[in-house]
Amino acid sequence: MNTSITLHQRQYALPTQPVVVVCIDGCDPQYITQGIADGVCPTIARFHTQGFASTADCVMPSFTNPNNVSIVTGAPPEVHGIAGNYSLDRETGKEIMMTDASLLRGETLLALLSEAGIAVAAVTAKDKLRKVLGHNLNGICFSSEKAGTCTLEEHGIDDVVELVGRPLPDMYSGDLSLFVLDAGLALLKQKRAQVLYLSLSDYIQHKFAPGTAESNEFLKAIDDRLQAFIELGAIVGCVADHGMSDKNNSNGTPNVIFLQDKLEQRFGAKSARVICPITDPFVRHHGALGSFVRVYAKDPANIEAMIDYISGLPGIEDTLSRQQAAIKLGLPEDREADIVVISSESCVLGSCTSEHDLSTVGDRPLRSHGGYSEQSVPFMLSHPMSEKYLQYAASTRLRNFDIFDFALNGVRENN
Repeated sequence: MNTSITLHQRQYALPTQPVVVVCIDGCDPQYITQGIADGVCPTIARFHTQGFASTADCVMPSFTNPNNVSIVTGAPPEVHGIAGNYSLDRETGKEIMMTDASLLRGETLLALLSEAGIAVAAVTAKDKLRKVLGHNLNGICFSSEKAGTCTLEEHGIDDVVELVGRPLPDMYSGDLSLFVLDAGLALLKQKRAQVLYLSLSDYIQHKFAPGTAESNEFLKAIDDRLQAFIELGAIVGCVADHGMSDKNNSNGTPNVIFLQDKLEQRFGAKSARVICPITDPFVRHHGALGSFVRVYAKDPANIEAMIDYISGLPGIEDTLSRQQAAIKLGLPEDREADIVVISSESCVLGSCTSEHDLSTVGDRPLRSHGGYSEQSVPFMLSHPMSEKYLQYAASTRLRNFDIFDFALNGVRENN
């Protein structure tokens, strides 16, 4: 009988006790540091003293989809092929929102574990991730967003609202994430899953800085549920898909570079198309403004001049050609744009002014992500690691997609 599976040159031991991996969407390490200081997350504090806690780098761009897929494949985008939430199809010229697994290259760890006979569940806040997380998964996979319409045929479960025992949450709320955790707890209590991947929403982090009352209340609610998983006998691992930064001018207005407008002013109308890969069906909390965009030049002869021009703009941290981006950032070159642009920590990038509705982000100072400044994320486990894994963590660049390796292979025996 097999005791392990292999995916992308990594070997994973089949679990002998429940394993729960939580992706706390948008959780910059400062949230954890401040939460521990404020005393609102005693469970996470114990991860630091009795388990394992560090920081890791997420993949670029520091957006939801590429990082969630990296976490469940143990590999960067150059391997699995998912490099954003939103992209341009070069062949058709159509702009595409990623809503399924059609661009995924290879399998997921979740699918292979289910194939090996492990009961697996993947629960995500937003339905945009469900189909890729559930690709070839013989188990349970659903979202908080669509929990009321689950079917056995499509989701592996049809009684989610009854299972969780409370009403469906609002899409723009912290409760969307707490519903994910409550569903995971119910599945574990009923022994309907042995490995769970629970991916939350970053609504709170987009709206509220570390240490605010709203942030601390949300973190405490997460912390309480992490303790409940541990009490049910689970090894718990926590990471984030990306961090979060303040993106405002000194007067509190969003610090935005509308890059397509600038390129058209310099190189002519329709000289380039700027794609914002942060775009997803729910942009009310960030206005589709992030710190990473892709530029497609109408005339390839303009690419070098555009790179030079963009590089000279205030607020730009890095401007890369397609080949440079693939090599430096670990992205699939065949799916990359002509130019990749990354803004500084306090700045976001947009396409045209007319394409971004900022009226919905004016209630709070804009917080967003996508750049190098949002790569650092928490990396925590409830149990102590073996000496081998402690040495590995101390000697290499830890990545958020190492979390399943640590959770399945790294826990010290007789923990």
